[in-house]
Amino acid sequence: MQKAKSVTAALFLFCLVIEFFSSTSNFIQAAESDYYKIVSIFTPKVQSDSRSKNWKPAPNGLALEVSGMAKMNNGRLAVAIRKGEIWILDGVYDEPPKNVTYKRFASGLHEPLGLLKHKDSFYTVQRSELTKIRDLDGDGIADEYKTIAKGWGVTGHYHEYAYGPKMDHQGNLWLTLNIGLGLKAEHKKKTLFEPNLKVRQGSWRGWGMKVTPQGKLIPVCAGMRSPCGIGANSEGDMFYTDQQGNWVGTNTLHHMRKGAFFHHPEALASMVLPNSPIKGITEIPNGIPFPKAIEKLPQLKPPAVWFPYKKVGQSATDILLDQSGGKFGPFAGQFFIGEFTLSSINRVFLEKIKGEYQGACFPFREGFASAVLRLEQGEDGSLFAGLSNRGWSSLGSASYGLERLVWTGKVPFEIKEMKAKADGFELVFTKPVDPKSVSNPQSYSMNSYTYTYHSTYGSDEIQKKDLKIESVKISPDRLKAHLIITGLREFYVHELHVKGVRSSTGEPVLHPRAYYTLNQIP
Repeated sequence: MQKAKSVTAALFLFCLVIEFFSSTSNFIQAAESDYYKIVSIFTPKVQSDSRSKNWKPAPNGLALEVSGMAKMNNGRLAVAIRKGEIWILDGVYDEPPKNVTYKRFASGLHEPLGLLKHKDSFYTVQRSELTKIRDLDGDGIADEYKTIAKGWGVTGHYHEYAYGPKMDHQGNLWLTLNIGLGLKAEHKKKTLFEPNLKVRQGSWRGWGMKVTPQGKLIPVCAGMRSPCGIGANSEGDMFYTDQQGNWVGTNTLHHMRKGAFFHHPEALASMVLPNSPIKGITEIPNGIPFPKAIEKLPQLKPPAVWFPYKKVGQSATDILLDQSGGKFGPFAGQFFIGEFTLSSINRVFLEKIKGEYQGACFPFREGFASAVLRLEQGEDGSLFAGLSNRGWSSLGSASYGLERLVWTGKVPFEIKEMKAKADGFELVFTKPVDPKSVSNPQSYSMNSYTYTYHSTYGSDEIQKKDLKIESVKISPDRLKAHLIITGLREFYVHELHVKGVRSSTGEPVLHPRAYYTLNQIP
């Protein structure tokens, strides 16, 4: 009799375990695609595989190496491609997009790496100028190409890319300029030389520039290596992304403002020009931790966000502000950042403390067919991802294309915001939390680190330190958790893991990692 009771109790316990895992299996198996689905509009694979399914093929020979995008009315999208054309696509919002039409609007451009639609005109930055393009007779084909601004150096070096434009709230158009890498003797006649630092570049290479509504080209800030992305936040302040390399420890997001120097000293060759807003830098520290470099060089400004290498991408690209008002999910007002090598999109939450921007980055969505070079938000809030890897290595099944990221309407359980506090961080979640798991300090782990500022390519994470989560306070609405943490360090990345955190219905956090760049402790 006693044995029968034991067997019954064991069976009952077993059934409870099975029921628990069955009820939580959806949470365990939750994937990014449950919340944000990728719709392929144009990739070489789609074009070749789907013609038999009544898909409307693109014009023969069109390689849609997307280098710029601009939404238009009536469901259309303008797409610039690297080889110098602008195409108008219709039907891009259809699911599936079987009847997309393609019409060439402009041609003969020199590597346009951005596209902006403003009023009746398109604007793009070619390698040597900012150009305004219009259709004057209404036939859908451009017939006016007007130079709006020029004046930066072009030596012929392959790496001298020019990006943009993006518009700020005052109507200024912003652009960014790559440096030329490893300039050779044949480039000397077309370059500037700064004798104190012994650096050489074409004029304004490695600079952020703005063009006023009157067409005046103004140099603003310097120190860029490969500033592929530009974007404005909701206040109208301008930002750019940079990519890991010499002097750049890992990918970064920077606030562009007058007189700021970021990291690459070769851009300072243009200090010899009379209208340079940066003067007097005579020495560059080399081979020291970045916080020490800031002490030694006051003009050196920290990134608003460091993107830890491979953890949050390998080559940051475009910047897009979610202005959907909730049509794209719970992240309105935040930045989405394109990622080249890993063919993905990351997310950034920013705040301003003591006049300095800082914030956290999070993984968001993987699985695009190629490098995500350009982003644009559609009329319905969805994100268009313009793909092109230009022969460089990236994950995915294609070398170029156009895809669309659509919110399914389901809200993922995520850290929506991560805010700095005097004694730690406040986490804001997208859903109410389970108090037991969230209030347990063992549900979290955190460490901090920085990077070496040096002329070597990239940097390891250095000066690592584990931090202790002392306690956790939960807000009455169970949407916020205040983590009390000892050992915070200014100018260091604070890496947080929340593997033990659960929502009120038992969901784990979809992306249980956050990386906060702490420039100022409140």
